[in-house]
Amino acid sequence: MSKLGQIGAKLHRGEVSYDFVGHRKFWFSLSAALVIISLAGLFARGLALGIEFKGGVEYEAKVKVTDTTVQNFADAVKATNAKDLGDPVVTTINNEKVRVQTKPLAQEDVGRVREAIAKEAGIPAAQVTSQQIGASWGKQIANKAVLALIVFLVLVFAVIWLYFREPKASMAAIIALIHDVTITVGVYALIGFDVTPATVIGVLTILGYSLYDTVVVFDKIRENTRGITASNRYTYSDATNLAVNQTVVRSINTTVTALLPVGAILVVGTVVLGTGPLKDLSLALFVGIAIGAYSSIFIAPSLLAVFKEREPAMQALRKRVMARRAQAAAAAAAPPVAVATAGAGPARPAVQDTPRKVDRPTGTAPTPAARPMKAGGAGRPQPSRKPRSKRGK
Repeated sequence: MSKLGQIGAKLHRGEVSYDFVGHRKFWFSLSAALVIISLAGLFARGLALGIEFKGGVEYEAKVKVTDTTVQNFADAVKATNAKDLGDPVVTTINNEKVRVQTKPLAQEDVGRVREAIAKEAGIPAAQVTSQQIGASWGKQIANKAVLALIVFLVLVFAVIWLYFREPKASMAAIIALIHDVTITVGVYALIGFDVTPATVIGVLTILGYSLYDTVVVFDKIRENTRGITASNRYTYSDATNLAVNQTVVRSINTTVTALLPVGAILVVGTVVLGTGPLKDLSLALFVGIAIGAYSSIFIAPSLLAVFKEREPAMQALRKRVMARRAQAAAAAAAPPVAVATAGAGPARPAVQDTPRKVDRPTGTAPTPAARPMKAGGAGRPQPSRKPRSKRGK
């Protein structure tokens, strides 16, 4: 078994553990700081909306695509120095077309950019198609995305409530989901990547990843807390922390497995291609999967424990557990009590740490008489009997 597997086995058996729930104030503070930074970046810098959301001009031209096609067309368009051009978005289509998207331009600048694209492609300007894209289509996508998010959250709340028979579990899961989406959108605002329909798809996809890990941890918590109020060994927080330790290795393994291919796509989309839907989609997935794993380990279980510990039954359980632990600690720290009797010499300890050894015969004590023995034919002693005439004497 590998070292990581041995650690996972020990965590599952409870031999080693980390107090995730006990350190919840630290993790809550860290998450609050991340959310504040994300909101500050969102309101201070705002999102860099793509052409689909704020409108612009889109060009297409037939060209033989090579490794330098994207960079060459981007440089050619920038060389026109059109007003409010910004950074053009250049993508290729099936290795036979190139697409260039820019911000809204004046009519004369539209013609200049078309001519630059035609010159770079080596075709007449008339063969370069262009169309104005309005912001209304992007607004429709945004409105539908917000509607889909609201419907998703409502359904998630209802399903978790029905599955776990616990509305507090639904509340904890929803708060963790909002936490994940807020930080992911804030990263987009801070980095300055364009928000495109691919970004919207990525943000909606990460909700499933985050929710999946959270439900797995909650299911283990339900298993560990079944009938917990009938005993006085563990509090609800203790059982929750044990569940997190039992599932943390699995969460790490699945998260790393998912992040490796997504990270590869992010590198290709950012470094190799430089722009396009791959970069927008992979960034949302990468940040969302990482933050979702973090929230499913450090945030959602701790929130559930905080909500449940406010119930009267759980508060009574905590009092019993604390009283039992205090009694056990006092008994372990107390010295042995000595019992003294009047006129009987020094006091004797009432409780001995080690049992007394049983005294063995020393040879001075009387021993029962042995039967007379004589050696047999095989060299072993044989019992000898007296003659019948002398037995009664």
